[in-house]
Amino acid sequence: MKKIVIPPREAGAPPKRAWQRMLSGRRLDLLNPAPADIAIEDIAHGLARVARWNGQTVGAHAFSVAQHSLLVDEIAGARDPDWPAHWRLAALLHDAPEYVVGDLISPFKTAIGLDYKAFERHLLAAIHSRFGLPPELPQEVQAEIKACDRIAAFYEATRLAGFAAEEALAFFGEPSGLPPERAAALASMRPMAADDAQGAFLARFNILAKQS
Repeated sequence: MKKIVIPPREAGAPPKRAWQRMLSGRRLDLLNPAPADIAIEDIAHGLARVARWNGQTVGAHAFSVAQHSLLVDEIAGARDPDWPAHWRLAALLHDAPEYVVGDLISPFKTAIGLDYKAFERHLLAAIHSRFGLPPELPQEVQAEIKACDRIAAFYEATRLAGFAAEEALAFFGEPSGLPPERAAALASMRPMAADDAQGAFLARFNILAKQS
């Protein structure tokens, strides 16, 4: 895993704060996250209030990362019905670092460079450790979760974010592997209120955690 490089502090300058205080009272050190400082309640609360697509979606509510995570979990279940619960849990948590770092759109992540991606991976490894998952997932599991993520992005883009189908195909690829009835249901998805998304995310986590 790539080491996160911290710029040197100027002589005499006060130390910069690198932790975030959560509503649970925990303080998470973003540069050296400890699994013990990570709580699913904080993750659910944060993700339900982070907007996908920079908020550029239709509806009365933002389409949250929490709702997106639930969608990726559902797609994983449709494509991989024999997957064990712990891989479904990994799918649900695939964007969990965004509860503290937000959801930067892909073009901005590219502009920032690899250091940001290394930071995300470092935090995700701590989250995995907190919930009994391997810090780094097997390559085939990572690839399948990424495929489900791209399918979710295709449907979000075309149903909620104003993309034409041809444009979404160019960016996210053909959404394949879903039963026709599940694909049809995605056509009518709507953003959930933050409290509803938070509750649904927590409920799904608790089911998967008990089964893992």
